Amino acid sequence: MGLEELDILARIRARMPGGSELSDDCGALPAPAPGETLLVTTDTLEEGTHFLRAWHPPRLLGRKLVRVNLSDLDASGARPLGCTLSLALPPDLEMGWLQELIEGIAEACEAAGLPVIGGDTVGRPQGIGLGLTAFGAAKRWLRRDGLQVGDRVYVDQPLGASLRGLEKLKRGSKPDLGDPDIRAHLDPTPNLGLGLKLAELPEVHSCMDISDGLSRDLRNLAEASNLTIRLTRDLSPEELRGGEDFARCFSAALDRKTLEARLGKPLIELGEVVDRRPEPVVLYDGTSDQPLPDLGFDHFAP
Repeated sequence: MGLEELDILARIRARMPGGSELSDDCGALPAPAPGETLLVTTDTLEEGTHFLRAWHPPRLLGRKLVRVNLSDLDASGARPLGCTLSLALPPDLEMGWLQELIEGIAEACEAAGLPVIGGDTVGRPQGIGLGLTAFGAAKRWLRRDGLQVGDRVYVDQPLGASLRGLEKLKRGSKPDLGDPDIRAHLDPTPNLGLGLKLAELPEVHSCMDISDGLSRDLRNLAEASNLTIRLTRDLSPEELRGGEDFARCFSAALDRKTLEARLGKPLIELGEVVDRRPEPVVLYDGTSDQPLPDLGFDHFAP
């Protein structure tokens, strides 16, 4: 039996937090509290680019769709308010697969207190497209352009696991969640809530999440502030290239031990912020600075 739009909408209304209010063309966005800034972020997962049905269980894919957006909000110091969901679906999709996807989206939304306030469903000839736009509110917006000379640069978790998991799946490994690398790719669990704690520390000056690869995202941080980040830690190619780690990457005028004591969490120190050099990111090899090329994923590269 093929997909029917009214059936899809009924399932979304029945399962999603906030679904019972989806009865109009528009949805009401929860208002931020006085003094908060309203933030919005959007992510799209495209079959063939971000996932394959052959190895990504739909329930985990639904959770990932929500969490990648929540990671952006959290890295900006925002608490979630609500989201809109868009589904572009092909005629060959089984309703059982779609129901599992909806279950995963609902699970992640419920865990985060994120109601669905609107969205869209559309058919297309082939392939699945999933879009989610999440709204949040920040008492202090942690932006990319806040780097200061002398800051130390940190991440809150090891990098490269998602890329290793993707490469294993491409080589034919089964989607075994007992493998930590494969789990990191299929069912990422960013440290949601840490961004709000970072925003409470005035010594933390900027933050973003690692989604396109460390070499690309550090470049984005440095360019936004017109400064240079000097890496002083020896990093593997996987750590530099790997995207979808969804770590908090932030700069602070505090040493690692002080930050770990305040946050109650171990951190990895990557390097420091220095005056602008010809390159936005350099690798200090012990004697001199070497330019670090952009190794991140580019949707529009050949």
